[in-house]
Amino acid sequence: MIQDIAPHHYDNAYRPDAKPSPDSYALYFEPHKALVHLKNTSDSREFDFPRFRDLEKENDDIYEHCTYLFAIDGQDFYLLEHLTIPAPSRFSMESTQIFRNFSPRYLSFAGITGYQLSNWYQSRRYCGRCGAPLRKHEKERMMYCDRCHQMEYPKISPAVIIAVTDGNRLLLSKYNGRTYKKYALLAGFTEIGETLEQTVSREVMEEVGLKVTNIRYYKSQPWSFSDTLLAGFFCDLAERDSIHLDQEELSLAEWFEREDIPLEDEDHASLTHEMIRFFKEHPEKF
Repeated sequence: MIQDIAPHHYDNAYRPDAKPSPDSYALYFEPHKALVHLKNTSDSREFDFPRFRDLEKENDDIYEHCTYLFAIDGQDFYLLEHLTIPAPSRFSMESTQIFRNFSPRYLSFAGITGYQLSNWYQSRRYCGRCGAPLRKHEKERMMYCDRCHQMEYPKISPAVIIAVTDGNRLLLSKYNGRTYKKYALLAGFTEIGETLEQTVSREVMEEVGLKVTNIRYYKSQPWSFSDTLLAGFFCDLAERDSIHLDQEELSLAEWFEREDIPLEDEDHASLTHEMIRFFKEHPEKF
């Protein structure tokens, strides 16, 4: 999955006083786009981020106007909010979707995690309680209001990925009205006052009209494409019934025998892909 970057080590400790060096990574984003260098390789799926030394000539103030994000293997990553991109340049603004299947994996993870933090900083400029400007806190990653003392932490929304099984069968679906057109598992966000297991039962009933039992946790994943912390669950069909599709959410849902399950997602980035593959390749676990 996208967060599995070993042997590289991700360190998200907040270091607001850290100062960038010319070799530090400089991350710059626009809506759904990131500044990267697409390398000219045989498979055209390698990329890199600019370093401060690549941008300092056109942006002499970037060392003072940047935000520390995190480190990987001791190499610091910083966020730039304003930037003049050199022209001509080997760097270009590319869709953040490249982070799903471009390498190296640790830079893809850094890119989408940085994008999540960038979106959070952009959306937390003013206090939601009193309207006063927020400022970055000096001790923890938090935006603070000096007027009413409101504290805003990075947005993380809990959600579930649900693999509904019935003996040798797995329920797969396709989203309605989204750019992602491949088969996926059922999914949904957890509501206030609800356990993750209750989310599983509710979402399955709402999306396909089925009752489930034997709900069991599999694994979790940070999914920064949607500011989400995903929790994966397998569950069994409680009783055989017809699928009643929520057509606002899904375009279809259907059962697949284990040997017929399609493995369309080749990027191996998502929890959904891993769970589908796990069911298909490990019949002894079910």
